[in-house]
Amino acid sequence: MKRTLLLLIIVSNFVFGKDVFKIGATPIPAGEILNEIKEDLAKEGLNIEIVEFTDYIMPNLALADGSLDANFFQHKPYLANFMKEKNLDLVPLEDIYVPPLGAYSKKYKSVNELKAGDKIAIPNDPTNAGRALILLHNNGVIKLSNPEDLMATEFDIVENPKKLKIVSLQAAQLPRSLEDVDLAVINCNYALDAGLSPQEDSLIVEGKESAYGNVVAVRKGDENSKEVATLMKVLRSDKVRSFILEKYKGGIIPLF
Repeated sequence: MKRTLLLLIIVSNFVFGKDVFKIGATPIPAGEILNEIKEDLAKEGLNIEIVEFTDYIMPNLALADGSLDANFFQHKPYLANFMKEKNLDLVPLEDIYVPPLGAYSKKYKSVNELKAGDKIAIPNDPTNAGRALILLHNNGVIKLSNPEDLMATEFDIVENPKKLKIVSLQAAQLPRSLEDVDLAVINCNYALDAGLSPQEDSLIVEGKESAYGNVVAVRKGDENSKEVATLMKVLRSDKVRSFILEKYKGGIIPLF
């Protein structure tokens, strides 16, 4: 009887995923990277389930409420701002890669071709909006009062010689907006998902100097757990570095 009960508990745990470490991730590139190391993690005793999200809000809420054990999709400035707004207690771990933000156009081959009154779409969340404006500043499209301010807004634009119109959209909508705007500044994961290459298709793009390395986030108190240590060891391995370099050919920049 006891043996049967023990077997039922083991089967139940397997079926309902109690022994599975759940990680929320955007499909590209974070989800692809995690799938690449899923078997390696299993060999280390960590069985993961990758839960895919196509937005930047639910992964942190799901982590905070315990639906996830970790997430992998965001940079530290975004996480810091999100935690402040939602009063969450999450912890960022080491940088994994920079997914470079790029500006794309179906109309132009260079930002120098932009004309008076053209529309530029940028992400509508505060940190990525500031990031987009800094990219435009660094490439001479506009001028900001303080290009070091990661939370810059349209009100911080001090020079806009072509009177370009800045349109804020949800990050996931930006690739589709290319049909309606003259230039769109698109987050790397959404660009890749839309078949765009940051290195080959963008008019301007961030480089290694970017302050926006993507990280794994966990709940406060879990950052030193055995499971998290195993995940980070494998995620920051030579195998993952080689995978990133070969798979994305410069479109994603490893930071380890």
